[in-house]
Amino acid sequence: MNLIVTCPRHYEPDAGNEIKYILDTLGDSDSCIQITKLSGILTVDTSLDPVYVVKQIRDMLADQPWCIRYCLRIIPIQKTVDTTLDAIMKAVSEMSKKILNDETYRISVKKRNTDISSKEIISKIADIIDGKVSLDFPDKIVLIEVLGGVAGVSILKSQDMLSVVKAKRSMSDDNDSLFD
Repeated sequence: MNLIVTCPRHYEPDAGNEIKYILDTLGDSDSCIQITKLSGILTVDTSLDPVYVVKQIRDMLADQPWCIRYCLRIIPIQKTVDTTLDAIMKAVSEMSKKILNDETYRISVKKRNTDISSKEIISKIADIIDGKVSLDFPDKIVLIEVLGGVAGVSILKSQDMLSVVKAKRSMSDDNDSLFD
């Protein structure tokens, strides 16, 4: 998996068709979309760079906000590992060079269907990464997405993830200022 897509509960098939169409449009007709056992969550395997996909979808939303109706969040995953503390720490350690010396970071853990401790994940990862933490405005986000026995690990900028609702809201706020 290199993308996690969330959608409203019971709209997983519609969201799957929507993301499949978008990926076809972007040039990946062989993407694999899986509806997980977790309500409202799909995983996607695409041959395209997941950060590129999110950027392209953001651009599509700017031109045609109605083109996405079912997908709520689209999250790039750069590495997939087993849901163990050691595997997650190893993946973060390998990827930590993406955080430059002068950059701040935040660790975000989203857990679904697991007993692994968020606090333990965060404290172990914080021990690995040198640099300054910024919870409000980090340069990079160390993202750990746990889906049962599989964890997705990414080190991203905040604009590399997409909340469709927030993107549409910010577009409408921009348009409202035209009438001020």
